[in-house]
Amino acid sequence: MDRIAVGGLEFSRIVYGMWRLGDDADTSPAHVEAKVEACHAQGITTMDQADIYGAYGAEALLGAAFRASPGLRDRVELVTKFDIVAPIGRNSGARVKHYDTSAPYLRQAVETSLKDMATDRIDLLLVHRPDPLMDHEETGRALDEMVAAGKVRAVGVSNFRPWDWELLQSAMSTPLATNQIELSVMHLDPFTNGDLAFHQRHGHPVMAWSPLAGGRLFGAEGTRVREVLTRLGTDRGVDPADVAVAFLLRHPAKILPVMGTNSLDRIRRLSVAAGVELSREDWFEIYTAGLGREVA
Repeated sequence: MDRIAVGGLEFSRIVYGMWRLGDDADTSPAHVEAKVEACHAQGITTMDQADIYGAYGAEALLGAAFRASPGLRDRVELVTKFDIVAPIGRNSGARVKHYDTSAPYLRQAVETSLKDMATDRIDLLLVHRPDPLMDHEETGRALDEMVAAGKVRAVGVSNFRPWDWELLQSAMSTPLATNQIELSVMHLDPFTNGDLAFHQRHGHPVMAWSPLAGGRLFGAEGTRVREVLTRLGTDRGVDPADVAVAFLLRHPAKILPVMGTNSLDRIRRLSVAAGVELSREDWFEIYTAGLGREVA
């Protein structure tokens, strides 16, 4: 498994996403550990979390596995996110779903994530969503403080546009490390709307959430592009999902797909995509199917 430099750290090229960790029928520490170990056996060492995942409960499930297996935490890179306040779980008293990037909320979110995940540091902390009320000076200063205190090793964002990135970065001494955005064969806008170009120009690796389009790829909506992926996959002896991920890996912007599944069988195959080679014409055939038309 290739490794990519992210904010002075090294991440596995494919990341394991824990969004649905709490949806599994088995959320025991042993089963969560088995998922981490299945990833690790393939060289997938980067785990993606967020405080809101699992109604604010997924981080604690991972933390229970870390407590039950001393040394497991030190074998992975830990990514998590903050700023979404939804009226569920510990925030059930909130009147409306909103974002909070204020310094007090950020500090409390970091402390809670550290406690829940049974760790003394977060390798990469992401601002989960752009906050229309963000005071970039206050947020930037608080993020810098988290890094200086050693509680966070690197900082990035998620779902930011280039101007959101530049606003926050202007108030920080810590370089922003990455932007985690929606990107897949069925969500192609970032390839042409300036998002990937901005990060590629500045050498920021990009993390891609929902690289299989949240399952839509395997429904009626994904029929056209799935036919192409299936044919290319059959030629290579791999699944259509592997080709869909390889489509992202083929791009020069150093995209890190965040793959989420609770199936141990599927987890054990996540690295297959890294070995799938696509020619330029293969890539554009998939792109054309995703667009639903020939390129201009």
